[in-house]
Amino acid sequence: MRSSSPLPRMSRRGRVTIAVLVAVFVLFTLLGWGVQAWTDWLWFDEVRYTEVFTGVLLTRLLLFLVIGFGMAVIVGGNLWLAYRLRPRLRPHSVEQATLERYRMALTPRLGTWIALASAVIGLFAGLSAQSRWSQWLLFRNGGDFGIKDPEFGVDLGFYVFQLPFWRYLLGVGFTAVVLAVIGALAVHYLFGGVRLQGVGDRMSNAARGHLSSLVAVFVLLKAVAYVLDRRAMLLEYNEGAKLYGAGYADVNALLPAKEILAYISIVVAIAIIVFSNAWMRNLVWPGISLALLGVSAVAIGGIYPWAVQTFEVKPSAKDKEAPYIQRSIDATRAAFGLAATETTPYAANNYTPPGNLATDTSVVSNVRLLDPQLVSETYTQLQQVRGFYDFGPKLDIDRYGVNGKTSDYVVGVREINYGELTDQQNTWINRHTVYTHGYGLVAAPANQVVCGGQPFFVSGFLGERTQEACSSQTEQIPAKQPRIYYGERMAADDYAIVGQSDPNKKAEFDRPVGEGGGESYTYTGEGGVKIGSFTRRLLYAIKEQESNFLLSEAVNKDSKLLYVRNPRDRVEKVAPFLTLDGDPYPAVVDGRVQWIVDGYTTAATYPYAERVNLQTETTDELTNRGTFQLARENVNYMRNSVKATVDAYDGTVTLYEYDDTDPVLKAWNKAFGGDLIQPKAEIPVELTEHLRYPADMFKVQRNLLTKFHVTNPGDFYSAQDFWQVPNVPDAPDSGQKQPPYYLFTQFPGQEGPRFQLTSAVTPNGRQNLAALISGSYIDGKPRLEVLELPDQTRISGPVQVHQQMTNNANIRQQLTLLSSNQAQVQYGNLLSLPFADGMLYVEPVYVKSNQQDAYPLLQKVLLSYGDGGSFVALADNINDGIKQLVEQGKKAGQGTSPPPTTGGNPTSPTPTPTGTPSPTPSTSNPPPTGALAAAADRVQAAITEVRAAQTSGDFERYGRALKALDEALTAFQQAQQAAGAPSGGPTPSVSPSAGG
Repeated sequence: MRSSSPLPRMSRRGRVTIAVLVAVFVLFTLLGWGVQAWTDWLWFDEVRYTEVFTGVLLTRLLLFLVIGFGMAVIVGGNLWLAYRLRPRLRPHSVEQATLERYRMALTPRLGTWIALASAVIGLFAGLSAQSRWSQWLLFRNGGDFGIKDPEFGVDLGFYVFQLPFWRYLLGVGFTAVVLAVIGALAVHYLFGGVRLQGVGDRMSNAARGHLSSLVAVFVLLKAVAYVLDRRAMLLEYNEGAKLYGAGYADVNALLPAKEILAYISIVVAIAIIVFSNAWMRNLVWPGISLALLGVSAVAIGGIYPWAVQTFEVKPSAKDKEAPYIQRSIDATRAAFGLAATETTPYAANNYTPPGNLATDTSVVSNVRLLDPQLVSETYTQLQQVRGFYDFGPKLDIDRYGVNGKTSDYVVGVREINYGELTDQQNTWINRHTVYTHGYGLVAAPANQVVCGGQPFFVSGFLGERTQEACSSQTEQIPAKQPRIYYGERMAADDYAIVGQSDPNKKAEFDRPVGEGGGESYTYTGEGGVKIGSFTRRLLYAIKEQESNFLLSEAVNKDSKLLYVRNPRDRVEKVAPFLTLDGDPYPAVVDGRVQWIVDGYTTAATYPYAERVNLQTETTDELTNRGTFQLARENVNYMRNSVKATVDAYDGTVTLYEYDDTDPVLKAWNKAFGGDLIQPKAEIPVELTEHLRYPADMFKVQRNLLTKFHVTNPGDFYSAQDFWQVPNVPDAPDSGQKQPPYYLFTQFPGQEGPRFQLTSAVTPNGRQNLAALISGSYIDGKPRLEVLELPDQTRISGPVQVHQQMTNNANIRQQLTLLSSNQAQVQYGNLLSLPFADGMLYVEPVYVKSNQQDAYPLLQKVLLSYGDGGSFVALADNINDGIKQLVEQGKKAGQGTSPPPTTGGNPTSPTPTPTGTPSPTPSTSNPPPTGALAAAADRVQAAITEVRAAQTSGDFERYGRALKALDEALTAFQQAQQAAGAPSGGPTPSVSPSAGG
């Protein structure tokens, strides 16, 4: 029988060769996996989080085995059953004669072929299943939210914890049945149970019964899918309302349709079994049943909901969708922590700088002048000392209490940048055993500059301080252990080998001393994996593919290996279930430098909540410039539930619970034994003083508040009151959003200065200021606050203010003098500060020489008060600028107009303080109000854009600006006529000349 097989036999040598190649491949694969698993275990043992390693590994293995074995059994069992149900006698035909050759080849080893095919299918199913470890752990350990969905009254825990895994299992079931049908059909055809030619039935009774049963199971699974789809409808996008969650047509048409289709599916499944096997024993009626199911799905589940949406909802969508819009608003505000947002009206009706601006101690004295992005170069040049030290492209903001006063400081860590090592320094010995760490946290007050615009450094010094006025003579923020072995500049392959058996032999470069000299050091911390034994050295030689682990004398019996040295990577490895903030920051806590990393718990199945993409929502000007870009993760639930710390010296990772009400964090903590996260009460007091509102969480909340500050469903549907985040003020055409900024300041309604993250927003499609949003912590609780300006406010937004200040004729002349072929002007953060029912804008002006190794120096400060253009100043420092604004305000109050500016309205009456009679003669026209004032503001904005376009030399932009100005003037004239204003009333100046 075997000699007649159409398949040629392979020679013994060929079989041996293939076996050896397969064995070598398997050996190296298993060796690589084993080395990776062993070294991971050693690393987790070092950081004392082995429960995470074992928990994830065992869960992956369990899912791989269960799902893989289950899929293999289902598919393999049906293949074997199809073979056992083969007809003993087959009619003669050309088709069967052709198939006989394949039957003869496969039959002797059919069990082997079925096992092999099932194993391959099971392997891929298992590999897919093991990636669902997070869903399974939440499914098993999730609890209740204590909140029920508004449609079915089901606890939200079902949607967040249960529904994702149920849907996955349903998908596995569909896949298994489809593969079983395809495989069984093939076997039945091969062995004559299904025939395309010959006399008699085309399908044997056994084959018909087998295949129809599988089809019936598929239809039953479809019934289950319809049931789950009813719940999942609360997660789908509602086109009618442009929100997530079931709308009017979904609830009143599609929801009952899904229920009906579920019952129809059950009836069809029964009909398939009965008609195929028990009664008529043919496929006609089963086929008709399936066709009716398809027609029902189209008619009931498609046409009927479409008709309701088209003919009932669309004509009166605002009223029909209102209850469901309200559901989405409430769910989104709850899911993203917006429900407790405090919104306070802010009049913003004072356009004249008040006299107390010069004596204020809560806002003006705390104005941050140092931009953490720009001064990073300054830190590097002034505090670098050696070329291989670096502070990164962006520094951080934190607050410290020094001499009894709390202020915000710009802080940075002096780290090793291995990319800056010279060719002579960049050897394996130097890179991994000599240059192992950085030194010191360097800080400077954010509101102070010295020595021609330099930061006033108060910490992180490398040696003896000389009598200089450019830095503190003592360490004002002392660190008992200033060495930095773990930092943001560390790449994945930047491991360090530390430790010496000889206490007198110190191999590590510690810090520079004198001219070209340096001190040496030996690491004494608890961190690191011991690699003194030959086995460990061999293990890591294989892992790192580096023979020096075995050959170099630098590796001794007391050596330790420090790896995964980036703080964000360490936390991500310890807590893989968290989404981490993109901006870790250092702080001196109890004398040690600690990296603080914010961790978020997220979900994507919160009913009715808006779904956002984290990467899209958090990307702005600073992304990838000292911050990490978040992954493309779609979520509709987010909590800042964890504050993680990483010790910069020994790498200790600690996870602290910060939101003790988050059900998702409780589920994860339970999944890993219950002790993974330390309770909130155990957060050290000194650490609490440095916790700050996380930037990425704030960006997501701010972006959502641009729409979801509107809580009335009718207003939300009309979308007239939506806001937008402005672009970067000094480069609005770049399309990059203005980042939020940290300030230590006091906003109206707050009891005192507070460290908070703030952002300005403008009306959608307009450039005037709409609101200020701030996030801060009060007694360990997050608080979001919104200062909302009136709809018709004349206060300019950040982009307008920057253009108005820099286009002022006098200021433009001074800025031109600062910039030349030898230097360039750079603008710092444009700060929006509410003060005395008005708005104070402050923007630092830096000058950077074009010479090599030059760094930015703070030279001037731009200030504006009121509507953005009437009162502006460019001064050498903040105090002089405030004095100029106050003086301009006094002149305005006395009837003397301030110097004309291109951003203001030189022909309009100057605003006067509330209660002060205007000195303007009675024949003067009153200032415009209401719609007329809005039209005037639009004209002024158009004029500003014309001048900006003219200055830039962009003729295309200039043409667009002129067209916009013409439209604005037309609208202003129409507003004049509607208001009944006299023709000689106040009219904005329309001269587009740059000189004003």
